Amino acid sequence: MKTYKLIGKDGKPYISTTPGQLGGNRKLKIYGRLDCPSALRHIANGHYVQHRVFFATEEDAIAAGYRPCGICMRAAYRQWKTNH
Repeated sequence: MKTYKLIGKDGKPYISTTPGQLGGNRKLKIYGRLDCPSALRHIANGHYVQHRVFFATEEDAIAAGYRPCGICMRAAYRQWKTNH
């Protein structure tokens, strides 16, 4: 059975049999869609991969202290920006 390493609400990694629905950057504390053009561009250029993390839900990402990506999650980012 394939397993995946995800980040939980407590910010700590755990093993899951279900893949993450969102990707993130541990260093920048940003999360977004797996098909985010900005993340994919950085990955293609050999950057970002060492800091890549995954989340089961948006709630997990937020609880772990990550903010939404300004590129692929604009509405959520605008809301986050308004509140910070």
